[in-house]
Amino acid sequence: MKQKTLKGSFSLFGKGLHTGLNLTVTFNPAPENTGYKIQRIDLEGEPVIEAIAENVIDTQRGTVLGKGDMRISTVEHGLSALYALGIDNCLIQVNGPEFPILDGSAIQYVDKIAEVGVEEQNAPKDYYIIRKKLEVKDEQTGSCITILPDEDFSITAMCSFESKFISSQFATLDKMENYTKEIAAARTFVFVRDIEPLLQANLIKGGDLDNAIVIYERQTTQERLNMLADMLHIEHRDATELGYIQHKPLQWDNECTRHKLLDVIGDMALIGKPIKGRIIATRPGHTINNKFARMVRKEIRKHEIQAPIYDPNEEPLMDVNRIRELLPHRYPMQLVDKVIALGATSIVGIKNVTSNEPFFQGHFPEEPVMPGVLQVEAMAQCGGLLVLNTLEEPDRWSTYFMKIDGVKFRQKVVPGDTLIFKVDLLAPVRHGISSMKGYIFVGDHVVAEATFTAQIVKNK
Repeated sequence: MKQKTLKGSFSLFGKGLHTGLNLTVTFNPAPENTGYKIQRIDLEGEPVIEAIAENVIDTQRGTVLGKGDMRISTVEHGLSALYALGIDNCLIQVNGPEFPILDGSAIQYVDKIAEVGVEEQNAPKDYYIIRKKLEVKDEQTGSCITILPDEDFSITAMCSFESKFISSQFATLDKMENYTKEIAAARTFVFVRDIEPLLQANLIKGGDLDNAIVIYERQTTQERLNMLADMLHIEHRDATELGYIQHKPLQWDNECTRHKLLDVIGDMALIGKPIKGRIIATRPGHTINNKFARMVRKEIRKHEIQAPIYDPNEEPLMDVNRIRELLPHRYPMQLVDKVIALGATSIVGIKNVTSNEPFFQGHFPEEPVMPGVLQVEAMAQCGGLLVLNTLEEPDRWSTYFMKIDGVKFRQKVVPGDTLIFKVDLLAPVRHGISSMKGYIFVGDHVVAEATFTAQIVKNK
């Protein structure tokens, strides 16, 4: 699957929730491997910030990104739409310190993205695949986010509120294709008990019933409720009648929890890569979301290049007999046992290292270690299978080393190791010359890597 960006630009206009300013946010196509960048076009020099978890400076009232003197808040709804719709690269420009709050959901972003369209780019989509359970907990709040291995990205959110009016709720999104229909229109919400201090502190200058669900669930005096209504510019209501205060009815009974799920997806965008895994978010909020995103980014840095998934129960695409038909190597120099994945530009092969390998007799008898040069040779044989697979009559051609660069050996290869080779073409084959990048993994760890160039020659 390839990376994606917008086909064209679009803009949205509205008030900022915290500042009350009239703001414009514009989403633009971006080159491959850009990720999400946000630019403050109202500041001198038009500074740009990368939308990643390390740049989050506040999570008390939404996700706030910052760098130097620059701050940008209320970014989570726009990022949620980008991430859920599979857009990898986007330059976002805003003429103020926050995104407009719009209707408090992500639906207007989704509608505009559908209007301008999405296009594929040449670079492959760089998924981070969850291989083991990861979890972040907050013992004080009871918040917890867990991610488990899964074939795709899905999420379940479970919320319990300090309220007799709203019971515990959950919401699930099993497929991102359903985001537009099931999640995007869920609006943000706030309790009456929380609004008063925010209004008095001048922290929600641009908030009204057009962009939030207001929940009146703890009875207060008629005088205080009237005062609050005047501040929100809404009609007075009976202080004894608890319930929702909004201009339009709830779209779902669990709309509040669906919005929490929307926020989690927006904050997961700060990981910087699409992920494959199932998230279970218990009492999520921006603080725990950001802690989780930072933890996943640390895992990504540990395993910057992920090992391919190897299931020994699956039938190989090429067994040792087919490999012998394509490669001229024979014992003891045939160093690829099978091929388990093969595409137009990449291949994954396997070599089981046993104590009976002939080179262990001299390298070294008391501490058997596979020679590094043979590891590179094995990588190159795997690359040769990739290139030969693109040719007609592949058994009539051979590949030969021309150049080897950037060789690194990270840990020893010893008897009992199963080597997983991953080799990618760096450019199309031209004039019989092919450049490739190869990695060798043992388990999840890279043990060796190299870039090499080979010449394809027709056999005499």
